[in-house]
Amino acid sequence: MPDILLIQPPIEDFYLTLKRTVPYGLASIAAVLRRFGFSVAILDGLATSKARTIPWPDTMVHLAPYFGRFDGTPFCLFHQYRHFGYAIAHLAQQAKASGARLIGISSLFTAYSDTALHLAEAVKRVCPDAVIVMGGHHPTALPAAVMANNAVDYVLRGDGEASLPLLAQAVFAGEQPLDVPGLVHRTTSGALVVGAPAMVSDLNRLPPPAFDLIDWHHYQRHGFGSLAITAGRGCPLRCTYCAVNAATWHGYRRRDVASIIAELTEASGVIPVGFIDFEDEHLTVDRSWFMAMLSAIRQHFADQPPELRAMNGLLASTLDAEMMTAMCNSGFRTLNLALITSCRQQLARFRRPDITTDLPRIASLARSRGMNVVAYLIAAGPGQDPFASVRDLIFLAGLPVLAGVSIFYPAPGSADYEWCRRNGLLPSTFAQMRATALPLTHTCDHRQAATLLR
Repeated sequence: MPDILLIQPPIEDFYLTLKRTVPYGLASIAAVLRRFGFSVAILDGLATSKARTIPWPDTMVHLAPYFGRFDGTPFCLFHQYRHFGYAIAHLAQQAKASGARLIGISSLFTAYSDTALHLAEAVKRVCPDAVIVMGGHHPTALPAAVMANNAVDYVLRGDGEASLPLLAQAVFAGEQPLDVPGLVHRTTSGALVVGAPAMVSDLNRLPPPAFDLIDWHHYQRHGFGSLAITAGRGCPLRCTYCAVNAATWHGYRRRDVASIIAELTEASGVIPVGFIDFEDEHLTVDRSWFMAMLSAIRQHFADQPPELRAMNGLLASTLDAEMMTAMCNSGFRTLNLALITSCRQQLARFRRPDITTDLPRIASLARSRGMNVVAYLIAAGPGQDPFASVRDLIFLAGLPVLAGVSIFYPAPGSADYEWCRRNGLLPSTFAQMRATALPLTHTCDHRQAATLLR
């Protein structure tokens, strides 16, 4: 019977990218809780192939003209809305059976926050004496919205490794946890007290995540473990659409190479590793550090290197021929590059570097090394001309790359979220703050956005 249970909720959407759902953050928090002497279990609501078709929610009915019929062509979009993962009632019963006194529920994305809160309600019904705390990006950015639900006892803002162990100490000692960093709690009068986000200033002092608590039967490729990890937190850039960069509380914090290798050693002791996705923003900005990390990875895995990816996107202007050769020799088979747009005016609006002259060079170097290239675009953003996005697609069509189009959505905590709020452009519900909901229409209507996505 664990002292603490950490839960990853299921997800409801048109699609799910399975290899990016490893509960890495919960495993990292669990490792620190163990260091404090607590027993911990992870209940992963996504660790199953279960996915059932469910009725479209009312908040998505405006998409019926674009997603509402089956399309078997190569240009198909979405059709069926699904519940990915275990049923909420099942997870609640599992939480009850665990006997945990403190239950943490992650809520990473605002678009899925309703599902996380429904899970909190279900758990509270069957575990009325348990303390329920929520953390993740959504409660950090919008704590009052989460605390409006009485099933949630506390919110922890920021890095859970810096706060949940202290909250657990107070809960198990029967004390009021008023001095916990990042804590959001209610006073006796019902008023909210909102603490500033907690931050781990030195990531190298964290223990490796508790990889043994992850259900690896679900996170495998070809019989090997599929990891999603971070080499740091935050991002050195200040793009307006992003909520985790140097302009936010996250700042930019990078781990030492030795810390990353210690983590990979820990993971390799649990399951043979065949795939590693670095979920960092712009992993290659510091060239000497990145080259040292590649060298250490090659040395660590020796004759059986895993495939490496950086799916959040690399900055093409930071790449060169020597680096790309080292990447290829270390396990990179695909480059994910963040173009965003080739329109200079929109780049200035996004506060985003222009890589249009770098992309053809890098695409050519990648092709000569047998590497694939995916170039990401953002369309239908604040003030963004849909015809400029057409020109972006034409630009990419002339290169040996796969275009990945993402429809803009307002991410709470970002500068563009605040811009949308000030200009009355935020969607009416949290559920619509996702790319598949085509949320903004002030310069690009739904039909244009769906056409660009198709």
